[in-house]
Amino acid sequence: MARNERVVGHSTARRWPLAVVVCGVLAGLLVAVLGSQTWRPGCVVVGAALVVGALLRLALSERGAGLLRVRGKGFDVAALLFTGMAIAALAMAVPGPK
Repeated sequence: MARNERVVGHSTARRWPLAVVVCGVLAGLLVAVLGSQTWRPGCVVVGAALVVGALLRLALSERGAGLLRVRGKGFDVAALLFTGMAIAALAMAVPGPK
C-alpha cells in the first residue's frame, strides 16, 4: 500500500508546472470576459502564463517538467514562448476605441 501512495504522490508532484500554466490561462480568460475594457489585460495575462510555461519547461528537468513535456525541450519552449508572445503582442497591437 505504501508503494501505491508514493506513486500517486509522485505523479501529482509532476502536475504542478502544467497546473501553474492552466491557472494563469484561466485567470486571463476570466479577466478577458469581465467586460469590453478588460479583454486586453486578460489576453496579456494569457500570454504571460504561456511565457511562464516556457520558462518552467526550460528550467525544469525532463522528469520535473511532468505534463508540460510534450515534445523535445527546444520545441516545447519555442512553441510556448512564440504563442505567449504572439498573444500578448497582438492584444497590445489592436487599436482601442476612439
